[in-house]
Amino acid sequence: MKEILCGTTDKEPPTEIVAQLAQELYNSGLLVTLIANLQLIDFEGKKDVSQIFNNILRRQIGTRSPTVEYISAHPHILFMLLKGLFDFAAARGLALRASYFLCATYVYSISDGYESPNIALRCGIMLRECIRHEPLAKIILFSEQFRDFFKYVEMSTFDIASDAFATFKDLLTRHKLLVAEFLEQNYDVIFEDYEKLLHSENYVTKRQSLKLLGELILDRHNFAIMTKYISKPENLKLMMNLLRDKSPNIQFEAFHVFKVRPKAASFWFELGGSQSSIYELQCPGSDIVSDPRASPKILNAGHPVIALALLLPQKVFVASPNKTQPIVEILLKNQPKLIEFLSNFQKERTDDEQFTDEKNYLIKQIRDLKKPTA
Repeated sequence: MKEILCGTTDKEPPTEIVAQLAQELYNSGLLVTLIANLQLIDFEGKKDVSQIFNNILRRQIGTRSPTVEYISAHPHILFMLLKGLFDFAAARGLALRASYFLCATYVYSISDGYESPNIALRCGIMLRECIRHEPLAKIILFSEQFRDFFKYVEMSTFDIASDAFATFKDLLTRHKLLVAEFLEQNYDVIFEDYEKLLHSENYVTKRQSLKLLGELILDRHNFAIMTKYISKPENLKLMMNLLRDKSPNIQFEAFHVFKVRPKAASFWFELGGSQSSIYELQCPGSDIVSDPRASPKILNAGHPVIALALLLPQKVFVASPNKTQPIVEILLKNQPKLIEFLSNFQKERTDDEQFTDEKNYLIKQIRDLKKPTA
């Protein structure tokens, strides 16, 4: 089967035979059976199963991806890889509803994905291959099972926890618009769980989670998420506490959320006439996309420019121009201490010019804070 699907070093697999085999894998339920019994297969066999699965998943007919369509119609395959089924009755019911006729031996041995150490890494490889395809990533993201990742990344077995985090990160970073939609719709639930990772006693989990948080809230697609996150005083307090963590690496990752992070240059124009909105133009080397409200026709029409500003940094807590009153109050209350702390913060990074520039800019922003006039 593997040779038919993957071919050999000197021979490509025949397209027609591959198509026939793929269809039989769907129709017979063999693809599900292989995953369901992954625990019973020896080490080399597990590698073969994942190679077969990933190969057939990548297979395309024109613009179609038949296996992606098949799994989209049978999403329990994803959850077998992710977690598995816990009891005979549930497994039997799901198998019957999907019209798969698995014998009792198979049903009892259904794999538990990240909950089964001997197959977890292999399941992770197949899951990440699935996540490359947006329709499959969407099924996992918007499922109740997605929240299980907050448990898996805290597992005591380092290899499994690391693999689970790689899958977790892939889900939250690969398909930008999908993730932005997901986070906006599920902000409270997801960030309540996410905060627990930032308090984790596991150093690796804590550091990886903090670094990923920085990536998420500074991604241009997640502007609404960033705005909401930095408006909450409890998040500012958490970052201030993490700046004092005993680990220099965690301090540094917290700094990336607390600070200004130069990432792209963008021009903002306020157009004259009836235009009162602020529009964004893309600059060379910038990863920022034009505001969808500003059509190329408007932007290139030569309207009078009322104001022009070059914004090099992306702004988080301190440098945000729209800080909420509670955020301002916290920063003002701690102004002298913050200035002193940041002035001495990780002085050993003398060769990191960007870090030094950012730190100095941050200190200036805090020093320039003034109490709002009555």
